[in-house]
Amino acid sequence: MISYSFTFPCVFSPTAKEKNRMRSDNQSNVSEFLLLGLPIWTEQRGMFLALFLGMYLTTVLGNLLIIMLIRLDSHLHTPMYFFLSHLAFTDISFSSVTAPKMLMNMQTHSQSISYAGCISQVYFFIFFADIDSFLLTSMAYDRYMAICHPLHYTTIMSQNLCFLLVIVSWVLSFANALLHTLLLAHLSFCGDNTLPHFFCDLSTLLKLSSSDTSTNELVILTVGGVVITLPFICILISYGHIGATILRVPSTKGICKALSTCGSHLSVVSLYYGAIIGVYVSPSSSDSNSKGVIVAVFYTLVTPMLNPFIYSLRNRDMKGALGNILGRGKFSP
Repeated sequence: MISYSFTFPCVFSPTAKEKNRMRSDNQSNVSEFLLLGLPIWTEQRGMFLALFLGMYLTTVLGNLLIIMLIRLDSHLHTPMYFFLSHLAFTDISFSSVTAPKMLMNMQTHSQSISYAGCISQVYFFIFFADIDSFLLTSMAYDRYMAICHPLHYTTIMSQNLCFLLVIVSWVLSFANALLHTLLLAHLSFCGDNTLPHFFCDLSTLLKLSSSDTSTNELVILTVGGVVITLPFICILISYGHIGATILRVPSTKGICKALSTCGSHLSVVSLYYGAIIGVYVSPSSSDSNSKGVIVAVFYTLVTPMLNPFIYSLRNRDMKGALGNILGRGKFSP
């Protein structure tokens, strides 16, 4: 068996100009960072560039299709699809935070990203990741009300409540991202400015800082942990009640109907939190850098790309809406 050992220097090696910039910044706060990119061989760069470009375009077009279908089909003007349209927009934005810069660096063989650009990338990455988490929680609550309290569903899940849940999701995400970004902006980076990643990851930046990062790490552990863990617990509680309700349903038809409305959402939740667990729960070491970057590709590119397929292939309403739109266009004069 042949084993391959991938290391980041194999991807790109800094140019002489970039090395000079690095040396000149050793005694002062850096003005830019160097992103080493993905742990792939230089000869494979073109193949991966085409692959990731196709994935990113699929993410954008697929999620735009979901937004369009929900807007055009009146049968999809329900709370569940209202949240789904916001989730689709968030997925496009989330991928757009990292993918375009990564693709541009692969194409131009450049590694640099400005200090301001790096800080901005950290902010928007946290911002849209948090919105994803809160929206998935709102969708779980919607399914809980629809299955466990069907008689009160239309009364409780009113348009005002749906708007309120989305607004709260945006406000909380804004506050959390701003907190982490402001704390990061107060740190000094006077030494090495090389990031073994394809985007400005917060934990990787903290390792490079020459300042005391104990406050940042405490905030990540407490506030960041609550923002991710609490919604996940709420989702588990919602599906615990849903499961108990399904087991009390005597008919197989009722069980199948309930599962069909939850299957797509459960799949997306599993992808989202599974990737987070893979990144932050697995033990960290110098040998796990490549694995961390690969998992990061999964939740920044693969998961947002798969969401439209999950909701279109596993959801009768979405497939019906797509058929209606295509049929309307086919038979229109």
